[in-house]
Formats: sequence, structure tokens, C-alpha cells
Amino acid sequence: MASIKKQTTISALLLVGAASVAGLLFLSKPPAKMAEPEYRPVTVDVAVAVKETIQVHVQAQGTVTPLRETALIAEVSGRIIETADHFLVGGFIAEGEVLLRIDPRDYQTELLRAQASVESAESNLAQEKGRTEVALREWQKLPTNAQRSQEAKDLYLRKPQLELAEAQLLAAMADLNTARDRLERTIIKAPYNAIIRSKDSELGQFVGAGTRLASVFSVNQAEVRLPIPQSKLDYLVLPGVEGYAGGASIDLYTDVAGEVKHWPATLHRTEGVFDERSRALYTVARINDPYALATDEREPLRLGTFVNADISGREFDDIVALPRYILRAGNHLWVVDEDNILRNRKVDVLRTGGDVIYVSAGLDEGEQVSLTVLDASLIGTQVKVESSTPSDLMHDSGSPALEAETPVEELVSEEPAFDAADAPVDPVTAALEE
Repeated sequence: MASIKKQTTISALLLVGAASVAGLLFLSKPPAKMAEPEYRPVTVDVAVAVKETIQVHVQAQGTVTPLRETALIAEVSGRIIETADHFLVGGFIAEGEVLLRIDPRDYQTELLRAQASVESAESNLAQEKGRTEVALREWQKLPTNAQRSQEAKDLYLRKPQLELAEAQLLAAMADLNTARDRLERTIIKAPYNAIIRSKDSELGQFVGAGTRLASVFSVNQAEVRLPIPQSKLDYLVLPGVEGYAGGASIDLYTDVAGEVKHWPATLHRTEGVFDERSRALYTVARINDPYALATDEREPLRLGTFVNADISGREFDDIVALPRYILRAGNHLWVVDEDNILRNRKVDVLRTGGDVIYVSAGLDEGEQVSLTVLDASLIGTQVKVESSTPSDLMHDSGSPALEAETPVEELVSEEPAFDAADAPVDPVTAALEE
């Protein structure tokens, strides 16, 4: 019994001690302080809108083709007795250079016969002229009152025989010209400065009239067909019925052994009709001296090369150039106002491709456009500008270009090309942006 009372007394004392300590701690605690929550604004990088005059540079692609290509056909028959040393595929031939000769002996014989016929006809004509003079003297001796019809007079004066002799001389001269032409056609010459594309005959081969001998193409000029989609036509100055006046300048370029090579060209004409499959209008660029025969400072542009074309087009005023990645669905941008509040702004953008967008309406000079990708839930919040860059310094201001690039895959597809303005808009995102 005494043990139970002792345990109860100890427990009570412990409880009283604990309560006393707790009370002392409570009474000695410092007063509570209310701390204001700290707000840290989102930091963004911005581009300051600077309006510029931007020249359109439409991008296209095509294959270099010859301006002229000719199949050399034999006009006479015979055996090939001589060929030029560089009568080979890929060989260069100058205008007027002899490519091959066909055995001329038969045609030389024809020429000699034709010359003999001409001489015979001339001799016959001279004899008839003499007979005509003799007949005229005899006719003048006849009595003046004799019955003389005009037909009898012409026959007496040998006019039909004289006309026949003159006709025979003309026929002989025509045969002489034909024989001379056939002899000249035994020599096949280059019609212009060219390269041999294919060789279809060889030394010692017998060829007939109409036989294909070789195929050559001109190296003085070449052309490239460049497809321009309907959506890009307004970016170019289209030609009239007589072609381009002066011709817009074009920079042709391609990768050659890991290095990008460039060649100058000019727009020459359009083909005048839209391609039914690609819905594109083909414009034709012309290149002078593609094989750089007149200069050694330029890389030759060989026919069949697939090239990219940078076409100089119209100039647009009051354009703001910005990086493409900041453009959101529906042509929206984040704009930071004068109070550093994030605003959603819809703008008008030229329908282009490439890494740069060109805003034609919706931005004023000096407005700040966020370069930082942000969530739509931040609309209306205050942000902190970390850095700002003028928009005209974010691209090559020395030659501002509007890239209206259309890949070949899009040009041959029946589906319209994708554009940011056509992108589907998520309804939740649209509601938040509004």
C-alpha cells in the first residue's frame, strides 16, 4: 500500500514540474512577427521593335539545264573517214570546229559532173544566142509587106530555143549548187561553243542520211527552272509578255565538297502557266558562261547540278524582323508593356519560312517583345526585363532578306504548305490567352 502511494506522489510531482516548465517556456517566448511574402517576377529577354525596309529574297530550288541542246544528224550518207581528237563524251568543241568528215569522193564526182553540165549549158546558150542574131538579120531582109504573125516571127528568131537554153543553164547551176552543198555536208562542224553530251558514231562507221552522229549542248548560257508557289508571287516583280526588264538578280549556291559555292544569275522569264500538281509558277533563271571559260576565278557550274536560288524581290516598308521560335499558334506574340506587364498580342506576319518572321502589322516602333518562351498562364503578370536587343541587330542588316522557302517535297505535294497561321489552336490555351 505504501509503495503505491509513493509512486502516485512521484508521478504527481513530475506532472507538476513538467507543467511548470511548459508554463515558463510559454511565458518567456518572443512575440510572433508577420512576414510579408516575397514576390520574385519572371525574368525575360526582350527585343525592341525596330521597323525596317526589308527586301524580299524568295528561296527556290532547281536543276541546271542547257539553253541549247542539238542532236547532230548526218545529211548525206557515207563512211566516216576522220574525227576530231576530242570527239569524245564531255569534250569541249568551239564554234565552227570540225568534228568529223564523211568520205567526200562520191560528192566530189557529183560536183565535177554538175560543173560540166553548167559549162555545157553555157556553151549551148552561147550557140543559141548566135543563131538568134543570124535569124534576126535574115528576118530584117524580108519584104516589109510580107505576112508575118507574131508566132512565126518568134519561131523564126529562135526565141523558144533560146529560152530553153537559158532554162537548161539555170537547171545546171541549181544542180551545181546542190552538189556543192552535199559536198560541204560531208564535214560536220560544231554549231556553237559546246560540250559533247553523247557520241553515237565512230571512225570507219557507215552512216546514212538521218543517222544521229552526236548530241551537244551550249556552254555559253544555261538555265534553271525555279518553282514559285502562288503564295510567294507577290514577293516578286513578275515580268510582262516580253520577259523581265533587266532581270532580278539571283544568287545560285550549292555545296561542293563541303564548301558552299555561289554563281550569279538573272531572272529571264516565266513559263506563263501554273503547274497543275504543285500549283507553282515556274520562272526561268539564266546563267552566263556557266563553265567559267571566260574567267578562271569562278568554279564551273556543271549542267545537271541541283542548286538553291536566292531571288531578289520586292521591298517592304515598316517590317519588324524577329526570331521565328517566339511566334505562337494563331500568330500571337508576348509583348511587355511600359509597366512591364506581359500582354498577348496578335500580329500580321508575311507568309514565309525560315528562322525569321517578318511582322507587317501589330507592333509599334519601340515596343518590347519577349524572346523568352513563357506559359500562357502568365498573361497579365509583371515581369523583369533581363536584357533587351534591337530587332534590327538580330539578323543580317547588311542584306535583309525575307526567306520564302518552299522545299521540293512541298512543291510536288497535293497538300498545302503548313503555316503558323493555319496551325490548330488548343481551346484551353486560347481561353487563357484571351
